[in-house]
Amino acid sequence: MDNEAVISTTSLPLEEAGALLLALDDPARLWPLLLDLMARHLPCDACALLRHDGGSNGGKAGEGRLVPLATRGLSPDTLGRRFELDEHPRLQAIAEADGGPLRFPTGCELPDPYDGLIPDLRERLHVHDCVGASLSVDGRSWGVLTLDALNEGRFDGWDGAIAAWAKLTADLATAVERRAAQDAALGSDGGTALRILDDPPQGLDFDPVGSSPAMAALLAEIDSVAASDLVVLVLGETGVGKELVARRLHARSPRSAGPLVHVNCAALPDALVESELFGHVRGAFSGAVADRRGKFELADGGTLFLDEVGELPLAVQAKMLRALQNGEIQRVGSDRHITVDVRVIAATNRDLAAEVREGRFRADVYHRLSVYPLRVPPLRDRGTDILRLAGLFLERNRARLGLRNLRLSPAAERRMLAYPWPGNVRELEHAIGRGAIRARVARPPDGGVLTLTPADLGLEQGEGSFVPSATAMLPSRPPEPMTLPDLPLRDAVEDLERRMIREHLARHDGNWAQAARSLGLDRSNLFRLARRLGLRE
Repeated sequence: MDNEAVISTTSLPLEEAGALLLALDDPARLWPLLLDLMARHLPCDACALLRHDGGSNGGKAGEGRLVPLATRGLSPDTLGRRFELDEHPRLQAIAEADGGPLRFPTGCELPDPYDGLIPDLRERLHVHDCVGASLSVDGRSWGVLTLDALNEGRFDGWDGAIAAWAKLTADLATAVERRAAQDAALGSDGGTALRILDDPPQGLDFDPVGSSPAMAALLAEIDSVAASDLVVLVLGETGVGKELVARRLHARSPRSAGPLVHVNCAALPDALVESELFGHVRGAFSGAVADRRGKFELADGGTLFLDEVGELPLAVQAKMLRALQNGEIQRVGSDRHITVDVRVIAATNRDLAAEVREGRFRADVYHRLSVYPLRVPPLRDRGTDILRLAGLFLERNRARLGLRNLRLSPAAERRMLAYPWPGNVRELEHAIGRGAIRARVARPPDGGVLTLTPADLGLEQGEGSFVPSATAMLPSRPPEPMTLPDLPLRDAVEDLERRMIREHLARHDGNWAQAARSLGLDRSNLFRLARRLGLRE
């Protein structure tokens, strides 16, 4: 498609048309620029461009879900929401309309997906004029364009202009798609920005796309290394989404058609770690009644994800070295070597370099795993991406509670951006989940729209620090005086050791690896101590 032909469908000033043409190589800049111009030339309070999930694979009109690419006049969390078409009848009707823009009559009973999402000083929550257009690229459904206003009759007399802007949007999408296809055919990286923003891997719990510099850099690095077979070590705090990074690496690799096998190393009992990873033959040990393939064999031709790899015992690390070096494994109880074709991705929230210095992790295994380290930034370093992720969890809870919409108050948005999120994305998900339940119980929604406040989320700001509001309300108690046990010193020490081990196990739901880490012990040393104290057979 000729670039000039793309712009010819609407009478834009030369400067604006030129800006759109220059942005064709960068969809991350193109779509926000397009909506900026649209909001300037059309009488709307909000506009949004949404694409069918599945990217260039396309989607059937009226089916699946829509992913926002850019919005104007909507709350920041809208970009993180995922609109299931069977839950949003207006969007479904727009996606199925093929005769030009579809305008909904005043008083239409179909719920609007943007109710409560258009910031308004007069606190008007409900959209009163809505029009949308289905967009096609090369004969297949690509996405939808929506325009909304808080006042009735705002779009009267604007049918022709809206149709022209919808055609311009479809033409731009066609030009971007064709250019990305050409770049891919030539082996160019020109389509990288489009893939990062518009084509999320299928099956992810949340779209890991972010607009913050930290996330943009990470995503570009992921897509760069995904095409190789290098071993990747994913580093980051608990709850940042290391598993999602691993799944994205696999989904964008040449091995995507093969299996992705996930192993939680912290959950494997010491006695079974070797068998789980490498398999065993019949009779190798008591209970081995048949040959069994291990995780390395199951991942043959695909990717093996070793989550919490820092929890592996030293003895197993030694046996894993050969598998990392040349793909050779040996089942427990067998003398035969098996060659597997596996790409390894490992993840940990521990400082493995420090673990090596302390003798708790083998240096040779560490160097084999950290061929290409990727550090996932904590949520507190992602800026407004916090609100984008919040949008995803708000939409999930809206559907779960059967609400017309679930939104954040401006005060809640400010509090969320200021809070440090020590539990990262997992803590954010839980805060919104419990906030939705609290708000639903405490007060009725306004016409089906429920607004979450900082108190609902349970995030309270203290003097220079942040604490959960529930604990902030607890009265402080003076420390109780220590009572010394009437026991010989050795017995008293052992009694204290038993109590500490039991307490840390209870704190970590019986997980010995986590209890050992919180006690500052190697897991094998904790096992030996527990056996000596009679706590473990």
